[in-house]
Amino acid sequence: MATPNSSFSDIITTTFQGYSGKIADNITNHNALLRQIERKGNMMPATGRSIVQEIDFAENGTVQWYTGAETLDISASETFTAAEFSYKQLAGNVVINGLEEVQNSGREAIHNLVRARMTNLERSLKNTVATALYADGTGSGGKEFGGLQLLVADTNTNTVGGISGNTYSWWRNYVYDFSTNGVTASATTIQTAMNTSWLNVIRGSDMPDMIVAGTTYYTYYWDSLLANQRFTSDSEAGAGFTNLVYKGNVPVIFDDQCAATRMYMLNTDYLFVRPAKGRWLKPLPDKSSVNQDAMVMPIVLAGNMTTSNRSLQAVITA
Repeated sequence: MATPNSSFSDIITTTFQGYSGKIADNITNHNALLRQIERKGNMMPATGRSIVQEIDFAENGTVQWYTGAETLDISASETFTAAEFSYKQLAGNVVINGLEEVQNSGREAIHNLVRARMTNLERSLKNTVATALYADGTGSGGKEFGGLQLLVADTNTNTVGGISGNTYSWWRNYVYDFSTNGVTASATTIQTAMNTSWLNVIRGSDMPDMIVAGTTYYTYYWDSLLANQRFTSDSEAGAGFTNLVYKGNVPVIFDDQCAATRMYMLNTDYLFVRPAKGRWLKPLPDKSSVNQDAMVMPIVLAGNMTTSNRSLQAVITA
């Protein structure tokens, strides 16, 4: 069992904890969708045995026009229910062995060693989280986030959060399928698909605020635009994301983690990332390996991606 030098351990732990605080911000800003969800205030901590997401699925039936002393409807209206999501967990470790302790005995050498290991871990966490945002929840034996392929599914009658889209029509996202519509996906048909999807997911002023697309559909949209229409969104372009705009101000963002033949039209007011309280990329105390001359420093994440309204989300596919 490793018995690391306490001074060395203290310096490593301090450096590790100081750097790890930056990882959450870097990972959030690495992905346009995650960045938008946080910007909306929708990275809300969850507590309890599961993640409970309240859903507003019906209008209040007591709203009525009336005159004079007419009796008003005071009956109870069932307008809310809740979807229930499981916690998903992710972990990564910085490992420093005994030989590296010997070779990096100076304070600055220790700082440099930890920073290098943290940079590598950060890169791996970034890519893993970014991929999970588009997952269907079945990856790694069901341990992965239920991302857009679950919440805004190609087959929208699936079960999400314990609620069946097959049973409840209000719990279905909109699907524009080129094949079902007898249309070949191309630069000349992509805008029709987008326009049709848009009209099916707006409710007055409540409308999608971002569109994410994979390589093929992003390229189709790009090619469909006239040269003087290739405007970008300053806020997203400034953050380093490749994007165009739709309807004048809705960013259309390319994400290499999105499937090539997918385009998601999203209303992020109703999309959430729900980390377990105190477990969003949290560093744990360093541990000595029980069978190696090494020090292990974990960073862990627990939570899931959720939605409170599927009917205002759309996917374009083929």
